[in-house]
Amino acid sequence: MIIITMGIPMLMATNKPAEAPLPPDPGQLSVDEGAALYRLMTWLSPSFPVGAFSYSSGIEWAVETGDITNAASLQGWLSTMLSDGAGFCDGVFLAYTHRAAMTDGDKSLRDVAELAGAFLPSKERALEAFTQGKAFVDISLNAWPHERLQRLVAACGGPVVYPVAVGLVSAAHGVPLAPTMHTFFHAVVSNWISAGARLVPLGQTDSQRVLAALEPVVVETGRRATAASLDDLGSATFRADIAGMRHETQYTRLFRS
Repeated sequence: MIIITMGIPMLMATNKPAEAPLPPDPGQLSVDEGAALYRLMTWLSPSFPVGAFSYSSGIEWAVETGDITNAASLQGWLSTMLSDGAGFCDGVFLAYTHRAAMTDGDKSLRDVAELAGAFLPSKERALEAFTQGKAFVDISLNAWPHERLQRLVAACGGPVVYPVAVGLVSAAHGVPLAPTMHTFFHAVVSNWISAGARLVPLGQTDSQRVLAALEPVVVETGRRATAASLDDLGSATFRADIAGMRHETQYTRLFRS
């Protein structure tokens, strides 16, 4: 209540009871959890400058030959690439890298980095994977200088492919494997869809429908990749591998791979 006495406003106490403080939010992120989520969202955002928009992973050739003609065929192609091809294999390499980095297993890091590089089926696929891997590590080190990450990268003994780079950076910063895996797959699938949308072409609504339809495939492939051993590595996407090889000599191209 406010009263005026000799032209001077004065506050009078009221009997209104004080409001009880809100209970703490049980789902609130800790400072470390918030920082980890912030970095993960940044690293695997389409705006993170690793040049992912320059690559189609052979989708350009698949569109030219009529394998992909609409949203449904793009969804089928990507679902197979993710669950039975490069997607699953990249997830296994990410998981093994993350675990080795968390335990400072230098020998394991070198072995998985070499295997991941040798697992690429074509020259263009290697260009894509190593270029993005180098950019991911370099930009991370420049924006978030980290001595442990520098040591982990050195332990790999040479250039690393993209999923290995993501495993190294996330482990060095203490970001858990599970959210890293699912965010990585979301980024990969989103980039594939972006390439398909420009090539087919597709509208924004159809692109989002494809992304939504692939959600269970992303979740399941992430679960399988996290639990897999190196003996489980393998690809059955021969047509996609051929697409990457044929793209190297394609007459007109929008993408580098």
